[in-house]
Amino acid sequence: MRTYDALKLCPEIQFVPADFVKYWEVSKKFIAICKDFSPFVEIFSIDEVFMDVTQTTILFGGEEKLIEKIRKRFTDEIGPHITVSVGISHNKLLAKLASGLQKPNGLMRITPDDVLSVYNSSQLTDICGIGRGIEKRLNQMGIYTLIHLRIAPLSALIAEFGEIERKFLKNVGMGIDTRPVVPYTEQIAVKSVSRNYCLPQMEYDKRKILQTIYELCEEVAIKLRRLHKTARTVGIYLGGTHHIHGRRTYLMYINTGKDIFEGCLIALNQESEIKNHGSQEKFSLMHNSLFIIPSDVRQISIWASSLEDAKNTPSPLFLSDQKQQKLAKIIDAINDRFGDHTIRNGFLLYAQKLTTVPNGWLGDRYERTKLGQI
Repeated sequence: MRTYDALKLCPEIQFVPADFVKYWEVSKKFIAICKDFSPFVEIFSIDEVFMDVTQTTILFGGEEKLIEKIRKRFTDEIGPHITVSVGISHNKLLAKLASGLQKPNGLMRITPDDVLSVYNSSQLTDICGIGRGIEKRLNQMGIYTLIHLRIAPLSALIAEFGEIERKFLKNVGMGIDTRPVVPYTEQIAVKSVSRNYCLPQMEYDKRKILQTIYELCEEVAIKLRRLHKTARTVGIYLGGTHHIHGRRTYLMYINTGKDIFEGCLIALNQESEIKNHGSQEKFSLMHNSLFIIPSDVRQISIWASSLEDAKNTPSPLFLSDQKQQKLAKIIDAINDRFGDHTIRNGFLLYAQKLTTVPNGWLGDRYERTKLGQI
């Protein structure tokens, strides 16, 4: 839950700062251990994987023995403080459900014959993909349990959720999941690159907001270059008291933080002008000749799409652009050796360095691609 809500429930709570750099290093060890027990390991989040052990259990004396060996490896190589909750079933949906029903350090199996009894004792939100919002809508339809969902009329689900979501919900009710376990070592089709950041508190300082936007643009650009990609479309989202977002598509392909930053500012200007047409009071905005941004910001998202392999895009024609390309390569080499943000743009002087780490859902395509190459 949000820290704000937790404080209301427990005013004496003590918060410990998250350390995703440490989490990611532990996660890589965890994934490497799992890979030794099956070639079919799919990363679901920073601390969770799916494993298809159909072909390898016989090598380790059965499923229980395999799990014992994995747990021992975790204890020996990561530490005794790491617990492992395991769910076993014939598909990913039920294995995920089982892993969450016996925490911490539990082990649960769901067979085809067990599905009804497990569903009778489970809540709708025990299923990954059914959050409080969907639960509320289901409740309004008279669906309060997974058994209710199983017998719910298709027409009612389609009317409320549409055809695609209906299919997911009905499959959940029936305990059906045909998705295979996709090994993380398989090449990922990268369609976009993004970076999200939540500021520690609502920020009102225009310079700090712009510095954070620039740094995130630099990170997106670095990831593009590491993936040997270029982009034509850039986008930005700013969230605070008000929300504003925009996108811009270039005629040429880009992969520098400066170009992404300029594109985002142009997109914000265009979006602000559209939203404020005929109503200058709709947003409290800060203006100068170059940009328009909300007066307070908490959440910032930057993304780049319409990607193309860098080898398929033309080289810079003008000498100044060629120099910038060479400079970017030199800066990347230094940052790769000494750490991200070792060399930064002068505009970021005295700005706090952001920690470049994947989030809990490990949605960073670059990190997943890099991990798959190890």
